Amino acid sequence: MLTKKIPKLSESTNTQGFLIDLIIYLAVMFLIREVYFSQMGFIGNGLFWSFTTLVVATWRMRARKVTWKQLGLRMPKNWWKTLGVSALILAAVLASMIAFEIIKDSLPFSIAEDTSSETATAKFGNLKDNWPLFFSIIPLVLLESALEELLDRGFLMNWLEQLFSKTSVATILAVLLQAAIFGFRHSYDLSARSISVAIIGLIMGIAYVMSGRNLWPLIIAHCLLNTFSMMDRV
Repeated sequence: MLTKKIPKLSESTNTQGFLIDLIIYLAVMFLIREVYFSQMGFIGNGLFWSFTTLVVATWRMRARKVTWKQLGLRMPKNWWKTLGVSALILAAVLASMIAFEIIKDSLPFSIAEDTSSETATAKFGNLKDNWPLFFSIIPLVLLESALEELLDRGFLMNWLEQLFSKTSVATILAVLLQAAIFGFRHSYDLSARSISVAIIGLIMGIAYVMSGRNLWPLIIAHCLLNTFSMMDRV
């Protein structure tokens, strides 16, 4: 399934152009995270980073005459089927996280401990028994979840495919690379968090291809996953 014909996004077949786009996009993606406005908090800064990257992605898409609809932001024909696919994606992610927790201590290399639970309070505030705080920030968390799917699966993965389009394994490379980038930018090291996030990115990438390149099942699954994660802290 992952080696099916790559969709033609642009009239241009010049891979050099897509490479330049990726260099600009990735440079902005990582450099913008060096900017942090303390008065905005973690969620506010996260949205600032994502929207800035979204502007760059949209700019390069317009240069290639590619629309978000072409990348998968189109209304599903059957919402019940879409919800079913989202449920399968969510189940696959949860099963993978359980499997990773079981085997991570047996890996042939050392990984840093996951400190995400320790930093959650610093990022979101004290959510324990604080439902008003939960409901005040969850819309922003869901917006960030949707933006990540647009950027990582919608833009980044398709641009990587175009870059490797002359190879027979372009889609496989694109799925693997976008997952690695997705994991790394969440932790910037080889840690349990970066690996687990990369696994999520891997599942989302595979699901994107296998579900007909529609972003909605991924957006719904990602939003549900982050909602459950936040509820676990309340």
